[in-house]
Amino acid sequence: MRLIIPVLLCAGLAQAGEFAVLASGGRLHIDRHQTEGSQITLFTSSGTIEMQADQVRGFEAEDAVAQVAPKASPDPSSSAPSQVPASPQQMADRAAAKYGLPRGLVRSVMKAESGFQPKAVSPKGAIGLMQLMPATAQNLGANAQDPEQNVDAGTRYLRDLLEKYNGALWHALAAYNAGPGAVDKYQGVPPYPETLDYVRRVEREWSRTNSGKGMD
Repeated sequence: MRLIIPVLLCAGLAQAGEFAVLASGGRLHIDRHQTEGSQITLFTSSGTIEMQADQVRGFEAEDAVAQVAPKASPDPSSSAPSQVPASPQQMADRAAAKYGLPRGLVRSVMKAESGFQPKAVSPKGAIGLMQLMPATAQNLGANAQDPEQNVDAGTRYLRDLLEKYNGALWHALAAYNAGPGAVDKYQGVPPYPETLDYVRRVEREWSRTNSGKGMD
């Protein structure tokens, strides 16, 4: 089984293009598409993605997608105290929207990684909500000790892995857990009990939350 996850491959909605509406219910931002028989090629800013025609429900013009409302300017006359820090779930949702991932998926990864505990540290030294190794966080230009940066960097890393493996969820999750080198070595999910259990836990949690209201 190869589960395909839509990844938003654009910096913003200002770029020209269209959205491929996938059978899974997600939308994938693309520059254009080409159909040849039962095969559809999606052209993105970073390359191409090939998939079977039955995996694509249709296409929508970009201007048909609702724009995100701008943030309201703060009232200078307000004497209210500073905003309450965002919860881990809110940080997950915000990062998911930023990087074009289903928010339920990011929440499920966060739950499997840290149980929504910002100060979680693994025996191997992984840090925070998305359990980033210090070297990985450094490569991503993030401070792993800062919850907001931790979640942003971890979600960006997950998005990058989904792009690397052309949307194959199990491959991306296995690479997040065991490293891309292990996935490349075995050309798929490595036969590590910890990694196999991790992939199943994330997928099971996402399936559970995806059946509830408001979780996409």
